[in-house]
Amino acid sequence: MSMNLLEQLREMTVVVADTGDIEAIEKFQPRDATTNPSLITAAAEMPKYAGIVDGTLLDARRELGDGADPKKVANLAFERLAIAFGRRILQIIKGRVSTEVDARLSYNTDGTIAKAHSIISQYEQAGIPRERILIKIASTWEGIRAAEVLEKEGIHCNLTLLFGLHQAIACAEAGVTLISPFVGRILDWYKKSTGRDYAPAEDPGVESVQTIYNYFKKFGYKTEVMGASFRNIGEIEELAGCDLLTISPQLLGELSGKEGTLPRKLDPAKSKTMSIDRIPMDKAAFDRMHAENKMASDKLAEGIEGFTKALVHLEDLLAKRLTEMENKPEPAFAGR
Repeated sequence: MSMNLLEQLREMTVVVADTGDIEAIEKFQPRDATTNPSLITAAAEMPKYAGIVDGTLLDARRELGDGADPKKVANLAFERLAIAFGRRILQIIKGRVSTEVDARLSYNTDGTIAKAHSIISQYEQAGIPRERILIKIASTWEGIRAAEVLEKEGIHCNLTLLFGLHQAIACAEAGVTLISPFVGRILDWYKKSTGRDYAPAEDPGVESVQTIYNYFKKFGYKTEVMGASFRNIGEIEELAGCDLLTISPQLLGELSGKEGTLPRKLDPAKSKTMSIDRIPMDKAAFDRMHAENKMASDKLAEGIEGFTKALVHLEDLLAKRLTEMENKPEPAFAGR
């Protein structure tokens, strides 16, 4: 019996679900799952998860007191909500869930470390070991430095919003557990910049991940490469063999519905034989390479701004929901 593309992909790459939708995770049974503020917001707006959202809000309100400003309650609740979804997801999957640090801390090393400690503490208080959590941090120089500290404490990190080789090398040298280079967002930038379409084999986002993967394997870095942010299954097919790929439910469905042969495109043994120059990396080199890479500069700033907007939207949503709940008679909370 022939295998579909998703089944073949699982034989060479760890498949990760890129969603906060618990039902989708139950359907596709990935090993790991990743979330971000946009995905948590989307899940929070689904009626089927109203119980998780309402329960998280009520817990935050109790902690701050009945007279607390709904905005302050919402600010406390949004982090708790990501953890609440993470806890539910971990009941389904065998591996790890990524939970994101507040994007507004992307250039604040100490703030990122403190927030990561808070997230890990809440998971551990719920009986979940830190080995099953990846703290998701933007790949700024400050974020990478925070991850370096956290990794030495046994807190594993997933460095996200990664668009350039300089970011990847800095992460690997900091001992980061995993990086998430963004394929689709790189493609978006080049399509807008050049006005042309790209076949999967020449997709600049695909080529970026290939370059990072080969560099890491050539020089023996332990940091895992997890391609992310896909626009079509052609991109995924071109990265078959990557350590991990985090894929939306829609594209997981397309892969599971497609027959054919999926050849391995990335192989550590081949990477070892490649002629690749090593690039020394310090802050000066990082800053120089980042400034020279307009795509990476644009997309990192845009990504942080986008996740920040998603957080603000989620906080507004939660504050409004809390106000509506508090204006209902108390029996509306019964049976929670």
